[in-house]
Amino acid sequence: MRFILASASPRRKELLRLIVPEFEIITSSIEEKLKEGLTPQEQATNLAYKKAKDIYERTEGDRIVIGADTIVTKNEKIYGKPKDKNNAKQMIKELLGGDRTHNIITGLCAIINKEGNFKEYKLFDEVKVFLNCMSDNEIDRWLETGNAMDKAGAYGMQNEFCVFVNKIYGNYTTAIGLPTHKLYNIIKEYI
Repeated sequence: MRFILASASPRRKELLRLIVPEFEIITSSIEEKLKEGLTPQEQATNLAYKKAKDIYERTEGDRIVIGADTIVTKNEKIYGKPKDKNNAKQMIKELLGGDRTHNIITGLCAIINKEGNFKEYKLFDEVKVFLNCMSDNEIDRWLETGNAMDKAGAYGMQNEFCVFVNKIYGNYTTAIGLPTHKLYNIIKEYI
């Protein structure tokens, strides 16, 4: 069985390697655009599906195509990848507002074709994140690392930002960008 990850994310690559030692990476070319009227959970699932479907349609044979998309939300507002450093700083400040909590939602899609049998899985997982206080100087230092720009919500807890994460409720791999526990349940019979 051929496994294909429809993402260039180094974090998703590392997480998938924990489950499947050999797979291909084919990056989806879809525009990551939110669809009006969908909940954050539906947005993440829809984007994951679009990525997987794009690659599935460009490939043939027995295969499992895996797509994922991560969205950060607070008070019903969706935080994608920042446009620039000022936008990233504003995101961090908003996430630190109030009780300093927010949610991370990762949508997951697996499209499977084995001997002509087609299956499609579309789901999401969600975690709640509690941040520590951060000074303006600490935010600026974080932004200077350059690691904020390619991540929803302008941070990743798997790198230097980890010192500002007090705790999470939910699966850590979901917060990083690929809910391995849910993916494994879908693909374990093919491994």
